[in-house]
Amino acid sequence: MKLNHINLVVSNVADAINIFETYFNFKCTDIKGDNIVAVLKGTDDFTLVIMGNKDGQVNYPEAFHLGFMLADTNAVIKTYEKLKNGGVVVGQEPRKIRDSFGFYFTYDKIMIEVGHYII
Repeated sequence: MKLNHINLVVSNVADAINIFETYFNFKCTDIKGDNIVAVLKGTDDFTLVIMGNKDGQVNYPEAFHLGFMLADTNAVIKTYEKLKNGGVVVGQEPRKIRDSFGFYFTYDKIMIEVGHYII
């Protein structure tokens, strides 16, 4: 069995497309309506669906997060620097977290983890 897709609710679909294309190598393949729903494909062919909420509210459970695992610690540092230089508030610098090296940041109430497993 393979996980096919995940649907995220965001306050601004166009902005979310930019974040996922610019920093996480997704490519937008379809936009429905006036930026109501967007379909993005990742480099591993994973589908990310981004949807605006009709009332503009975005709420996720406290521990909900996405995790991106990168090839090595240098890739983690480069992603952190790219986000930071792009004006994204990333908070703490990458560091050892349990069995990985990485960092967390929040985008539109979605916690995002970027890391590399330390072997």
